[in-house]
Amino acid sequence: MKDYPDKMTAEEARRFGEDVLNIVSQIPRGRVTTYGDIALLAGWPSHARMVGRTLRYTPGADKLPCHRVVNKMGRTAPGWGKQRELLEDEGVQFKANGHVDMGRFLWEPEI
Repeated sequence: MKDYPDKMTAEEARRFGEDVLNIVSQIPRGRVTTYGDIALLAGWPSHARMVGRTLRYTPGADKLPCHRVVNKMGRTAPGWGKQRELLEDEGVQFKANGHVDMGRFLWEPEI
């Protein structure tokens, strides 16, 4: 894993994982958010990649709407072809370049 200047303790990493899963569980149907926004909401803005790892490797995360998390450009996860289908089933539209229309479908929770 990348050596972050603001490394987490084991307890902070545990709490971060819980926060990530809680945030993802709140993303409304038909909306998306980004790995970076989730990291920011969890209090660790430089840890967007760790959000992805948390979603990929945490048991039970597959029961959450992880398909609603995209990168900051609106690209879906590489190697997960079903993600686009799941989003389209919820009414999320994609631009001609294959990216989610972030201007229309980005979820911005009230903080």
